[in-house]
Amino acid sequence: MPTTKRRSTAKKKLPPKRKTKKGLSIKWKAIIAGFALLLLSPFYYGYVIKSIASTWRWIWDIGKASNYRVYKSFNIRIPTNYKIHGIDVSSYQGKIDWQRVKNMREDSVHITFAFIKATEGILLVDPYFQRNWREAPKAGIACGAYHYFRPRFSGKWQARFFLQNVKTQKGFLPAVVDIEELDGIKPAKMRDELNDFLKQVEAKTKVKPIIYSGLTFYQDYLSGYFDDYHLWIAHYYKPQLSVGHAINWKFWQHSDKAKVNGISYIVDFDVFNGDSLAFKKLLAQ
Repeated sequence: MPTTKRRSTAKKKLPPKRKTKKGLSIKWKAIIAGFALLLLSPFYYGYVIKSIASTWRWIWDIGKASNYRVYKSFNIRIPTNYKIHGIDVSSYQGKIDWQRVKNMREDSVHITFAFIKATEGILLVDPYFQRNWREAPKAGIACGAYHYFRPRFSGKWQARFFLQNVKTQKGFLPAVVDIEELDGIKPAKMRDELNDFLKQVEAKTKVKPIIYSGLTFYQDYLSGYFDDYHLWIAHYYKPQLSVGHAINWKFWQHSDKAKVNGISYIVDFDVFNGDSLAFKKLLAQ
């Protein structure tokens, strides 16, 4: 009898069951969505950028004087232990947009005051003086006028010339005399003419003028002769003005190459030695 092969009835293997992933709960979806919104938020973005900038600033300033840091918008280093900052200008800076000057700010540094060149010698009036004298106060900047002193001319004549061109008002800074050179005469003669200028201006304005000079010129020719006058000293690129406590300085011109919005050319940058109350006391009442 032919043998019949029995077919084995092998069980068919069923495909493995796929594990079904449980979906995220509504709670976690809400958390993830909220986190994504935070990352995309301009507030978060601004915070991150600010943090990075602060960290970079800290790294950049390592090893440097802590009170003398770089302010990129002004393109100079500025001593940070002074709160009242200003500039001084002449026709060299050209036409100035004073509102842009006033609006410029980096951290706590902004322009509070400006000294404006008015006259020089006995004949020269700065061509931009009247415009600057009119427009800067409109922008809310406290102003003072200065005269570039030429010792070879009469101090009295220079004072009269200056006063003819400058009309001070309430809220303005005292007049300034800028003395930087001997102008070909002896130091004693220079001091005599300068003294005549100071006395004449004080008699007319009822306020003592401020004397501006470079640190070296002051030490060589003025120190000990005009100690009862407030001083404005030029001394550049230093973290502090080292002149001793005996010198009665109120303003320090610490840089001559600042960039300021609204001014096309570099400009001198200054600080006031005192707080806001002391500054207000200087202003004409």
